[in-house]
Amino acid sequence: MANWHGMSFDDVLDRIGSRTAGLSQEEAQERLRDHGPNELTQADTKSPWRILLEQFTSLLIIILIVAAAISALLGDFQDAIAIVAIVLLNGFLGFRQEHKAERTMSALRKMAAPMVRVHRDGQVQEIAAAELVPGDVMLLEAGNVVPADGRLITSAGLRVQEATLTGESEPVEKTADVLTATEIPLADRLNMVFMGTAATYGRGEAVVVATGMDTELGKIAGMIQSTKAEATPLQKRLAHLGKWLALAALLLVAIIFFEGLLRGEELRVMFLTAVSMAVAAVPEGLPAIVTVALSLGAQRMLKRRALIRRLPAVETLGSITVICSDKTGTLTENRMTVIILDIVGHEINLLQELKRGRPAPLAAMDAGRAAELLQNKPSVALLSAGSALCNDSVLQTTSVGETGDDAADQFRTLGDPTESALVIAAAQLGMLKPHLEESFPRVGEIPFESDRKLMTTVHAKPSETVFGLEELELFLTTQDAQYVAFTKGALEALLPRCRGLWDGEQEILVDDGWHDRVQEANCRLASRGMRVLALGFKPLHQGEQSDPSGWEQDLLLVGLIGMIDPARPEAREAVLTTIAAGIRPAMITGDQPLTAASIAAQVGIVAQEDMEAGKVHVLTGLDLESLTREELDEALVDVSVYARVAPEHKLRIVQALQDKGHIVAMTGDGVNDAPALRKADIGVAMGITGTDVAKEAAAMVLMDDNFATIVAAVKEGRTIYDNIRKFIKYLLATNVGELAVMLVAPFLGMPLPLLPLQILWMNLVTDGLPGLALGFEPPEENVMNRPPYPPNENVFARGLGIHILWAGPLMGMVALLTGWFYWRAGDPDWRTMLFTVLTLSQMFHVMAIRLDRESLFTAGPLSNPLLFGAVILTLLLQFALIYLPFLQDIFGTTALSVSHLLIAFALSSIIFWVVEGHKWLIRKRETA
Repeated sequence: MANWHGMSFDDVLDRIGSRTAGLSQEEAQERLRDHGPNELTQADTKSPWRILLEQFTSLLIIILIVAAAISALLGDFQDAIAIVAIVLLNGFLGFRQEHKAERTMSALRKMAAPMVRVHRDGQVQEIAAAELVPGDVMLLEAGNVVPADGRLITSAGLRVQEATLTGESEPVEKTADVLTATEIPLADRLNMVFMGTAATYGRGEAVVVATGMDTELGKIAGMIQSTKAEATPLQKRLAHLGKWLALAALLLVAIIFFEGLLRGEELRVMFLTAVSMAVAAVPEGLPAIVTVALSLGAQRMLKRRALIRRLPAVETLGSITVICSDKTGTLTENRMTVIILDIVGHEINLLQELKRGRPAPLAAMDAGRAAELLQNKPSVALLSAGSALCNDSVLQTTSVGETGDDAADQFRTLGDPTESALVIAAAQLGMLKPHLEESFPRVGEIPFESDRKLMTTVHAKPSETVFGLEELELFLTTQDAQYVAFTKGALEALLPRCRGLWDGEQEILVDDGWHDRVQEANCRLASRGMRVLALGFKPLHQGEQSDPSGWEQDLLLVGLIGMIDPARPEAREAVLTTIAAGIRPAMITGDQPLTAASIAAQVGIVAQEDMEAGKVHVLTGLDLESLTREELDEALVDVSVYARVAPEHKLRIVQALQDKGHIVAMTGDGVNDAPALRKADIGVAMGITGTDVAKEAAAMVLMDDNFATIVAAVKEGRTIYDNIRKFIKYLLATNVGELAVMLVAPFLGMPLPLLPLQILWMNLVTDGLPGLALGFEPPEENVMNRPPYPPNENVFARGLGIHILWAGPLMGMVALLTGWFYWRAGDPDWRTMLFTVLTLSQMFHVMAIRLDRESLFTAGPLSNPLLFGAVILTLLLQFALIYLPFLQDIFGTTALSVSHLLIAFALSSIIFWVVEGHKWLIRKRETA
């Protein structure tokens, strides 16, 4: 193992065969073939062969195989072949569904894989972390999960949270310097970064020295490779339920077995009957069906732009009672536009100024008008230039319009939307960021942090005069300043650091009236739904540019910038949907209270009239810090808007809501949001603006950062849970019906009512196809017009258990009495009639229960084409058993006459009409 931390980075690059410009694409591909993908081995991934084998390892299937062997030994090859064929068909169906679910989850895992920026072919490229190879030069910044082990080449204030690897709770400050000691613990290797840790501050570049299982994390993973997928809460409840049902069912099977022997039935026949009944009665496949349903649901959610990272999240979605959503980008478009520049209480509507003579919305204004505006209002020039310089967004220009007088530059940016809006506004005034940076080269910075709400950059004084900034340069000269610091951020954070005001030409000292005017301007802009930023600057003398402690003190306020981030068009409808669904939407933002309340009213979280009357209760971060636990519990009852909230406040909000019994979804995108995302019942990370750390902590990722996507996911989660309940209702009612037939028939003096292969056929084939198709049932109309279901509710709650207890016996008794009637009449078709009526009853039953309250006649049978197709296929298979001679011999059936078949259909439909009538009574009661 190379001593990477003890080498200079030049030696590291030589040793690993790389350079600061990174590898070429050809070199990277060759190394990827040599070293393999940058992934940890996943022990829980199932191969197709393993999935197929598992279909035949359950106790009941093994018993069936043994029963087939016994039948063959006794010379009953027909039964043996039939049993094996049914087991193989059942295994194939199970394999197909589970393999599809496994492939779905594998695809979702690949989509959730982090991306990383690297130098390739001399350019910065974004690639999947799995494609990293030794020698790649990766770019790291706050919010990135470190994707491989690397030796730092540069570090600009980079701090890394290494608790997952070293146990160190505080972020470690990193350096690119050589460490001379040879034996250094991981925690002290300050020039190294390790896979799985997280950058929390600053930025840096590192050359990759180890990937995949060769990393420090990979070595640990190799020692503890015993991870197992955790069962979801519903799977655990169903597994527990299945054990109790199995005990009860096996007791009944034993009774039926001995009952038959006492009645003089053959031991072989009763043995096969008992085995068949055991397979029919024990719902051992319930947890597996839940896995398939949840996996398919996760796949459907992905089509709605919601990526599920942990399977239990799918079922939890249906229980959510509160959605705590970020404002920016989730409820709004995250498309900031500078509207107002406020200089000493005097507003300039930049949007109106820019509208005059522009060829395109994001193009530069006419050069003559820009020059006039900047000359007449020098503070506008400084406010625009300072906010573009104290900024990490990158400006790009493209040509629009025709040649000649109509030509213009259209602007695009890479970076944070708020910062991008500032850069574009300056560019539209003719102050292009690249030109500004040439004149004012950056020599230092204090990055933005959400708890400080400030960012500061330091720039060298320009050597040549910059148009519009002549007064600034004159002021710097008179102050004998060689550098200037620009600070932008929230007014309440910046104002206490200001000693005065810059009016465009000179400094004005602070007084109380000046303070009040600035505050009034801030409130005026915020009350119109604007995000407000303030900009200040400070001249720095030689030497002060190296001491960050003084950069943000004794500032001069230049002015305020008012920006609008319009609400998403679909946000209001989505919010109203959540309210109708019994879910409380709450908005959490770092903006000031007036802005927060205004946007909340626009999207429907609070009433517009309450907003206008000033009745909206907004809880701020300062309030959260000062409130006692009891006061916070009381405040949470009617607060739906939280402003000036820091990430640590989010955690307290989640905890308080959970303690009051709520199931909470919390959105987040930053590094510091991770604790709240983990604590929430459903942590929701932003797919576009979210950091890798936030995505790793979340259970769900919004691919479009849209609040409406959360609502769509909740709807899908409720639908999936409803469909699982429908499957349980269908399966258990069917089993109860079959047990009722077998248990009651002897008391009517009848011989064995169903043959073993008929029982197996119904449960392993005809039950399975419609049951699986129920998983694709679309949402019912009222799915978002009812309250969330309790997360730990009894499986049989809300009438499901009662339905099983009356619907199962009803189907069984209709079939049994049909068979009894024809048996008493001496009709040789009696058993086939009983078998057919019971099978068809199950088909009518599944069509009736696919909608909980809506009539099938309203929705139409084709609204779930898969279920309709499964029912038709089952009917065709049933007819094959009745009318094909070679199947008649195997399954003991006879060909029914047309009249018998019509009677069977009529009697089988009884369950359908009873269920439809029950739903009609429910609807009538709800209407009344």
